[in-house]
Amino acid sequence: MKSQLHISSDNITKGRGSQSNPHNRFLKNSYVETDEAKMTWQIEEESKDDNPRTQIIETFPKSILSRNDSPDLGFNWSINPYNGCEHGCTYCYARNTHEYWGYSAGKDFEEKILIKKNGAQLLEENFRSGRWKPEIIVLSGNTDCYQPVERKLELTRSLLKVFLKYKHPVSLITKNALILRDLDILSEMARLNLVSATVSITTLREEVRRVMEPRTSSVAQKLKAVEELVKAGIPVNVNMAPVIYGINSDEIFDVAKAVGERGVSSLSYIMVRLNGQVAGIFEDWVRKTFPERADKILNQVKETHGGTLNESRFKTRMKGEGKYAEQISDTFKIARKKFITAPKPLPLNYDLFSANPTQLALF
Repeated sequence: MKSQLHISSDNITKGRGSQSNPHNRFLKNSYVETDEAKMTWQIEEESKDDNPRTQIIETFPKSILSRNDSPDLGFNWSINPYNGCEHGCTYCYARNTHEYWGYSAGKDFEEKILIKKNGAQLLEENFRSGRWKPEIIVLSGNTDCYQPVERKLELTRSLLKVFLKYKHPVSLITKNALILRDLDILSEMARLNLVSATVSITTLREEVRRVMEPRTSSVAQKLKAVEELVKAGIPVNVNMAPVIYGINSDEIFDVAKAVGERGVSSLSYIMVRLNGQVAGIFEDWVRKTFPERADKILNQVKETHGGTLNESRFKTRMKGEGKYAEQISDTFKIARKKFITAPKPLPLNYDLFSANPTQLALF
């Protein structure tokens, strides 16, 4: 039986996940932003009532590839064309990285988006170097490569063109239906077995999505994206991330059924983990949004992470521990067996990669 969620909207800022802008722990002084912000755009919104200003800040990295050394992840390399994320997910572990740029993990993370316009050029230089040995590269991994500003900048699309040109495999992670814009490239890559996708679906309740991850695609659009990607021959994993007791933990079977009917090849999950500043941001949000059950939600998060909201331990941070975490794990095992029946995809093809595709075309 589904629990009834009472969502309070009296004290929350519409269109924003974080309801605060905590002080950057690396800075001695705090700052107050004036109205003279440079390079501001009005980003097109799905909701006419939600049109916050987003500041776009160009950066000039020397490399577009980020090395991952976490034992919890199944890949070594990722690309994030954007730092900061307009989606505004309250629980996002990537919020803390914004402090390294001198900003807050709160509203700054959602409003000040750092972009890497030279990403495609850097990726091509890496592929042409002669030193690169093909292995999986994940597009996203930190912030969403299909967040709303991608509609205008097309940085992700430019990267995909490079992946296709050099016949190099790529895996994408997103919670935005904007991925369907690039079906022309992705379909061609799928024909060569060069691409897979993970779509994050946290809830099927649209009213919950709007407050928990306010600027992501709607539930209906996410499900449509899953369906269209599968039809295009792209292997799709759905990640229910994060699972939060008292908010969406009762939806596991419903999510599994909905995505299983659309032909996904796998279903994964991550328990909510609130590292660094995210713990305070999430607690502030949950007390304002679900005041009647906030204590219960927070206590159950603590129960799965050794009695604390702030979780960073390798090997336990993603799945949690204790009785609640075990119940979630068992529920997913049953849900997969019952609803995820599509055949497992073949491993991606690394044999087609060429550091000099123009020369190869001559033969």
